[in-house]
Amino acid sequence: SWRVGMKFGSFCNSTNWNNKKKYNQILEEIREISIYCDQNNWDSIWFTEHHFSHEGMEICPNPLMLSADIAARTNNIRIGQAASIITFWNPIRIAEDIALLDQLSNGRVEAGIGRGIYGREALNINPEADTKNNEKNFRLFEETITILKKAWSEKFFEHKGEFYTYPTPNFEWNHSMSPPDEEFMDIKTKILKKLSIVPRTIQKPHPPLWQVVDSNSSIEWAAKNNINTIMWIPTVKTLKKRFEVYKNAKSKIEKRNVEMGEGICLVRDMFLANSMDEAKEKAGEQMINYIKWVCHWRGLGNHMNPDEELPKTENKLDLLNYDFLHERNMLFGTIDYVISKIEELQSELNLEYLQVWSNFPGVNHKDCMNSIKMFTEKVIPHFKDKSKARIKQAS
Repeated sequence: SWRVGMKFGSFCNSTNWNNKKKYNQILEEIREISIYCDQNNWDSIWFTEHHFSHEGMEICPNPLMLSADIAARTNNIRIGQAASIITFWNPIRIAEDIALLDQLSNGRVEAGIGRGIYGREALNINPEADTKNNEKNFRLFEETITILKKAWSEKFFEHKGEFYTYPTPNFEWNHSMSPPDEEFMDIKTKILKKLSIVPRTIQKPHPPLWQVVDSNSSIEWAAKNNINTIMWIPTVKTLKKRFEVYKNAKSKIEKRNVEMGEGICLVRDMFLANSMDEAKEKAGEQMINYIKWVCHWRGLGNHMNPDEELPKTENKLDLLNYDFLHERNMLFGTIDYVISKIEELQSELNLEYLQVWSNFPGVNHKDCMNSIKMFTEKVIPHFKDKSKARIKQAS
């Protein structure tokens, strides 16, 4: 099939820096990207969840609703969330919503999940998910996933945990049109013992799960729990260590030699133009703006190589400029340059799945579409053809 070898996804983080556009214009631009990618054999498209960004930096509060809109306008492309911040959601509600989306899209969902990184979001949506209390946030995340998996895979389920108990204790169920059944109730006392979500997912037991990860502990946890991972910022050398952590943990739990790169998707910021300078000129400043926004909370540690020391600067983001980032993790420039950087990711990490992001805050939409089209016409075929040639040789 055409989808041989490396997979390519479009990371479609919606932005409207300084709110220069009407919201529905942003939606039309996202639809254009999605429909183009669907018609041109991209494997997937991914949407993000953020709240309260009146500045316009990250403006999609509900990736599942956006996914439903895109599912209705596309036919083949898989539709992911990178990610639904499940610590902000009622677990039953999100289990149902993802199942409904799987039905609406005819089984095209990639369920990306995250814990949240911004305090302004967490405290105002679910104080239990406060990012300052990392241990509690993680326990909430873990319990939510446990409930999701039960709700999707069991006809009737129950759950008793630190944060949630389902069904609520001591609720009597007595309805003439719902015959008593010990599968979900105590026949004698009429107390409801289990719940069942409707609809079920099309994909069994549930859509593929992807966790957005940074720390080694999160990477190991995802591997042990049969969850794929999405990584984003680090350099190749740092990613190599993280890929190995995942590979080793997954190999151990599955008692087999897991290939490097299996179960991992990497996001890279990508902008193609006719020259290196043109790429910088059309999208460089916009990219830096976004990274400044994110690194205000995270600092620059994630951008460093192993054992690399951050020079002491007056402000933590003083090093942040185009040249600093470009050599570390940006697929910005000419077709040849971007192909060479992806080949490096393949040879060093055995990368199987790449998501690329081009609609940075403030970038001209035509320039963004041009970048995506160049990537589609010149970069993707290079890797698909290479895979076909390898398969041919092997046979």
